[in-house]
Amino acid sequence: MGNRCAVIGVGQTHYTTKRMDVSIAGLVREAALRALEDAGLTFKDIDAVVIGKAPDLFEGVMMPESYLADALGAAGKPMMRVHTAGSVGGSTALVGASLIQAGVHERVLVVAFEKQSESNATWALSTHLPFNASLVVGAGGYFAPHIREYMRRTGAPDHIGTLVAVKDRQNALKNPYAHLRIPGISREMVESTPMLWEPIRYLETCPSSDGACAVVLSSEQAVTGRPAWVHGTAMRSEPIFRAGRDTVNPQGGKDCAADVYRQAGIADPRRDLDVAEVYVPFSWYEPMWLENLGFAAEGEGWKLTESGATALEGDIPWNASGGVLSSNPIGASGLIRFAEAALQVRGMAGEHQVDGARRALGHAYGGGAQFFAMWIVGTDKP
Repeated sequence: MGNRCAVIGVGQTHYTTKRMDVSIAGLVREAALRALEDAGLTFKDIDAVVIGKAPDLFEGVMMPESYLADALGAAGKPMMRVHTAGSVGGSTALVGASLIQAGVHERVLVVAFEKQSESNATWALSTHLPFNASLVVGAGGYFAPHIREYMRRTGAPDHIGTLVAVKDRQNALKNPYAHLRIPGISREMVESTPMLWEPIRYLETCPSSDGACAVVLSSEQAVTGRPAWVHGTAMRSEPIFRAGRDTVNPQGGKDCAADVYRQAGIADPRRDLDVAEVYVPFSWYEPMWLENLGFAAEGEGWKLTESGATALEGDIPWNASGGVLSSNPIGASGLIRFAEAALQVRGMAGEHQVDGARRALGHAYGGGAQFFAMWIVGTDKP
């Protein structure tokens, strides 16, 4: 892994449907300033900036990074853009970490964002006439058949997705930054909402959010405050269309997890990790990713969810922050997972802190479940 890397600052905006009070530049600066304040630093102390977001089509602003240098204190400094679809927030963190690990920089500011109120991501992700028949509407239309296939393979009962939706939204009530904070959330409430893409109901899917997240990464020599040490990093991708591709349990995800576990010395993720922040934009992806990431055997992920193991009081809490189901500024959603994992091992997650958390997984996926990014962070030096 090269030089040691640590997270020394985390900053988030409040996630909401519309941030009419700020431009994109104002949005990213807000998160960056909070991360710098957490680290006890200023823009002067940063050597380089790495910025990430989902497709430019989402806002209709081409190459937004070209005008954000001033807002992020990057004038005259190295600045680069990362894009790996929905996994981009995680990939952006890993690119920043690689600059520290390679000894290129001492401190790197990583920022990711989305301003979905200035776009329509659902229709941006849909096929359009006259070039194609409109058979897919948004990401939900693409992933719903994969969920149905998972249910067919495993015999998972219909209510599992509801359990995840309730759990994550209950967790979001403890997170002041979360977009969806629904008092009294219950199975009955979720099950009463409309079916959008069978079997995905309205409250089993993620919102469209405006927001940004930032982290300050540091070399060992430049650490300030209370660090979260990076124990392992991995990225993988696979073609979206290829013969024999398993979209329910993608090989890229399994390979990415195996690599990051090897680096961090994780033999059994359920036993060796204390908390996981995993990219679950539709509630059924919790049991699916429990299997893909090795927390459960194939066909057994839904049973782990049903047992309560992934609840905040369970033995392996997933998405204590409320997850993507509660806040989804797409370009930032992966970085939020990585940042929340770091907050957990720093003991700084507030009301949704998992007691005694010392090692945590951050996970992101994107595209047609073809791009994956993961890191493991810990309280102790690797």
